[in-house]
Amino acid sequence: MSDPLIKFEVPAAETVPLEPPDLAGERGPLTSDLKLLVLVCLLVIAVLVVAYLAADIILPIVLALVLKLLLQPGMRFLEKLRIPRSLSALLLIISIFAVIVAVGAAMSGPAAAWAAKLPGGIAKLEERLRFLSRPIQTLQTFLHQFDGDGAAVAAAGPTTSELLLKGTQHFASGFFEMLLILFFLLISGDTFLRRMVEIVPSFRDKRRVVELSQQVEENVSAYLVTITLMNAGVGVATGLAMWACGLGDPILWGGVAFLLNYVPIMGPFAGVGLFLLAGLLTMDQLWQALLPAGLYFLIHLIEGEMVTPILLARRFTLNPVLVIISLIFWFWMWGVPGAILAVPMLAITKIVCDGIKPLNPLGHFLEG
Repeated sequence: MSDPLIKFEVPAAETVPLEPPDLAGERGPLTSDLKLLVLVCLLVIAVLVVAYLAADIILPIVLALVLKLLLQPGMRFLEKLRIPRSLSALLLIISIFAVIVAVGAAMSGPAAAWAAKLPGGIAKLEERLRFLSRPIQTLQTFLHQFDGDGAAVAAAGPTTSELLLKGTQHFASGFFEMLLILFFLLISGDTFLRRMVEIVPSFRDKRRVVELSQQVEENVSAYLVTITLMNAGVGVATGLAMWACGLGDPILWGGVAFLLNYVPIMGPFAGVGLFLLAGLLTMDQLWQALLPAGLYFLIHLIEGEMVTPILLARRFTLNPVLVIISLIFWFWMWGVPGAILAVPMLAITKIVCDGIKPLNPLGHFLEG
């Protein structure tokens, strides 16, 4: 009787210690994942703090990187023509600079003419917006209560001309810094990729780095080129619509629509308000004054609900809530350039996450 009892107790004693190692094995990856998540969050916070404090340096670099991806198809085309990389980069940068100068010169004349119309159109605008006069007066009275104490401080501040001069100098320095970085990025070509391949130890990882780099570059270039072409189409359609409805200056309004369309949601809303103001200032009939804003809204609706889903929905859909959060955040960080870069940077993040297997869940979270 004692032998069976002994044989029964020994297996029971042997099976008891088997559970703790399994539980420890289950807890181990979770703990390491939490540590990795915390480290990644701390790294992201540190990068954002540096980006905020050193915006004057980092913003031109980010703009140059995005433009490099946009111009990469052009560099490949010029390389097929056996043109040296330095000359190809110089030609592309000169082309960008020439387009910016030409568009600015074409828009400056009509913009100055519209600025000259503003004093004479204020009376007409006040007449049509008379129903808003009482709420505006109430708001002005409320704000003047806070302006009385700071009037002396405001009088001692910089003048408008000084602020404009300082802003122009700041923009010019950042713009030429961006062009300089862009030139050397285009010349370098695959230098950084080759250095990364040299650092990675195994052949499998080397091949994975090359494939991921090519995939990210092709997808981001395709996205940026597609967005630019769609914005150009919106600009052309808006310019023709404004000319047809009698507002005039199609180059000015087409250029404004092209630029505003780079800022999703917020840009079109600002465009509707701008075209509504222009219509109220220049046109006599109320329905004619509302027509420019209505046509612009219709063009944006067609582009956003029909053209964009056909061209981008299968590859680059983004969560609209995250788009709004990204716009607000980067506008707070870097102002208008940050708002323009917000969606491209979010799209680049999604493309990178889709190409790296451990980051696929984050890419799925960013998807619309």
